[in-house]
Amino acid sequence: MEILQYAKTQIMALLVLIYVGILYIIEGERLNKLMNKSNCNPFYSALYIVSEIAVLFDGITACTVNYLDIIPRTVNLLLHLGMFLSYELYVILLFLYWLSVTVGLKKNKWVRAAYVLPGVFSAAFTVFFMPHVEFIEGRYTNYSMGTAVYICFASAAVYCLLTAGIIITKHRYIPKRKKINIYTSLVLIVAVMSVQLMFPESLVTCVAIVMATLSIYLNMENPSILELEHYHHEMVMGFATLVENKDDNTGGHIRRSSAYACLIAEKLRNDERYKNIITKDFLNNMDQSAPMHDIGKIGIPDAILQKPAKLTDEEYEKMKQHPVIGGKIIKDTFGHLYNDDYESMAFQVARYHHEKWNGKGYPDGLSGIDIPLCARIMAVADVFGAVSAKRCYRDAMPLEQCYDIIQKGRGKDFDPDIVDIFMANRDKVEEIYRSENMI
Repeated sequence: MEILQYAKTQIMALLVLIYVGILYIIEGERLNKLMNKSNCNPFYSALYIVSEIAVLFDGITACTVNYLDIIPRTVNLLLHLGMFLSYELYVILLFLYWLSVTVGLKKNKWVRAAYVLPGVFSAAFTVFFMPHVEFIEGRYTNYSMGTAVYICFASAAVYCLLTAGIIITKHRYIPKRKKINIYTSLVLIVAVMSVQLMFPESLVTCVAIVMATLSIYLNMENPSILELEHYHHEMVMGFATLVENKDDNTGGHIRRSSAYACLIAEKLRNDERYKNIITKDFLNNMDQSAPMHDIGKIGIPDAILQKPAKLTDEEYEKMKQHPVIGGKIIKDTFGHLYNDDYESMAFQVARYHHEKWNGKGYPDGLSGIDIPLCARIMAVADVFGAVSAKRCYRDAMPLEQCYDIIQKGRGKDFDPDIVDIFMANRDKVEEIYRSENMI
């Protein structure tokens, strides 16, 4: 098998990818059964398939280019074209994957088309210049050179620059774990591509593919990590249920108010003023943080929580301590289970969801935009969820009266923008209100 000596690097790269693929499928299936839904990222799945194809073409061409006297030039050109195009497709998918897991993909189809436009032009020029590719005889192995080769490298450089530009401009909205992964992948790609350009006989392009794919798997798509996140969510909901059972007349308040908060955040994301703040990670963190907004009620006596009458001034002062208690519980108990962004949002939601836009809330008397956005969202969701549910001291209020309370609080108790978003989506709000699985 003398021919395989030219593709030793590619063979090892392919074996690593196959190993990753086996783990991804087996562990992913187990996770899907656990969560009763598919959790694979379609961009990563496509990325993985294309990486296998690219490395396979790379290995084949590494062999065939050394047998120019046996294998026709046309066949070599077609095989190299497959390699170049698969590498260019990989770079595009890698860029789209990074977008999808950080700032999110824009819904506008023209913007999405613009994302792939450089790659489309690159592929077209690669095909056009392919007949002019030259096969150079090296000291240890033959290799290809020409305009088509440089176009592929240029395409990779463009998408690396686009990725770096997004990370730099949106760095405040991307969690540290994801930034580290992207920076590592970019450095690896640039380093390997530089080596390949300076030493074209090295044929190490496949190393960049494998390292980027493996890095994403280990840090982003590993089912074991996703399983831990699932169990963390289950633990959060367990604590939320504990609170709900303690205040046993809430009738699904925690779940409904959390769903209202996520709805508001999702709709607010479409506003130009918030599109760079409410990222996909913001929404995920909101989904995890909202159920714990009343976690501090664990520290409030049952006699106060379940009192079927108006609280005395002394009792009310004790009740007003639940945001402080909740913030402390999250700092002490939940603070190091997930990530810094999640810890911060969970704390803010628990401590500040009773602050008011006009500064007359508690416990810290914050006002306006000094109140964290997540807490301003939770404030509207919490009040609507509370007044629309049956409590131990009163029946549930009619929906129109509940909406009226929110509207009257606009600019006083609540952020005007959030109230406007909430009122504009009454149909979605009522779907949540009537949802049986929220009880």
